[in-house]
Amino acid sequence: MGREKALLPWPPLAGGAMVSDTFLSAAIRLFLSHVDEVLVVVGKNESALTPVVYASGASLVVNPDPDRGQFSSLRVGLHEVLNRGRDGAMITLVDRPPVQMETVDALEQAFAQALVNRKWAVVPEYQRRHGHPMIAGREMIEAFLRAPESSNARDVEHAHAADIEYLSVDDPLIALNINTPEEYAALALPHLPKVRRELLPSS
Repeated sequence: MGREKALLPWPPLAGGAMVSDTFLSAAIRLFLSHVDEVLVVVGKNESALTPVVYASGASLVVNPDPDRGQFSSLRVGLHEVLNRGRDGAMITLVDRPPVQMETVDALEQAFAQALVNRKWAVVPEYQRRHGHPMIAGREMIEAFLRAPESSNARDVEHAHAADIEYLSVDDPLIALNINTPEEYAALALPHLPKVRRELLPSS
């Protein structure tokens, strides 16, 4: 992308119009409407993200060794979740657009039922692609923390697929990755929902 993706303006507007939100601040506000606390794990991007994190009402957690990769940041964050006395977490990435409010509502409802059915987590699914945010209960959190450092979140999820509820949602943003300026610019075109779908791989 050439710049910090978490700080990309959201929603993107054509013609250079200014907006006050970023991927990160919009995601924080979305989650604060559903959880009692938002933790943002930072690494080498700490100085860039800190002002947005605090201004948006979230808390900062620093990965002391971000060179270990994204999975290490997940584990640092989940350790902090448990240290703060929580048994569950809603997990997402900071470098992508926030999903629709209705998606988070549906995930919460599904997770309440999943606990009754002894499931460990709920993961959204769009056109057979899994995405974020996921809601993880205590068992799923511990599975992430027990996994070898050489693992990744997808491997752990697949290893426990039988313990996860996959929820189909009508929200292409759950699996949308923006990796180039061209992909980001396309989000600002007319008929935004249609453009979002076209950016997703077909399989």
